[in-house]
Amino acid sequence: QVQLVESGGGLVQAGGSLRLSCAASGRTRSVNHMAWFRQAPGKEREFVTAVTWSDGSAYYTDSLKGRFTISRDNAKNTVYLQMNSLKPEDTAIYYCAAKYYAYWGQGTQVTVSS
Repeated sequence: QVQLVESGGGLVQAGGSLRLSCAASGRTRSVNHMAWFRQAPGKEREFVTAVTWSDGSAYYTDSLKGRFTISRDNAKNTVYLQMNSLKPEDTAIYYCAAKYYAYWGQGTQVTVSS
């Protein structure tokens, strides 16, 4: 089993930045891929970005490229999501997932005010 705990969410004004963290614990040696998803009110959960643990290859949904950056710290079993130039439409619950979505965190709320 792998446990994921997200942190770093909050309220920010449009144009601001936030950095989310997702710490993995448990059988972390089996983690080879981690990702971020988000779910806005009344909408389906959508893919944001992912990173391959071995070589750090990153993948982004096209609409967020340039504003969002994923990174990882292998020693801490933690993945980060740096979000810049935030917009009100970025308001959502952000979820971390591991091992190609086999495990999920509880989510952290991000609210961007206009």
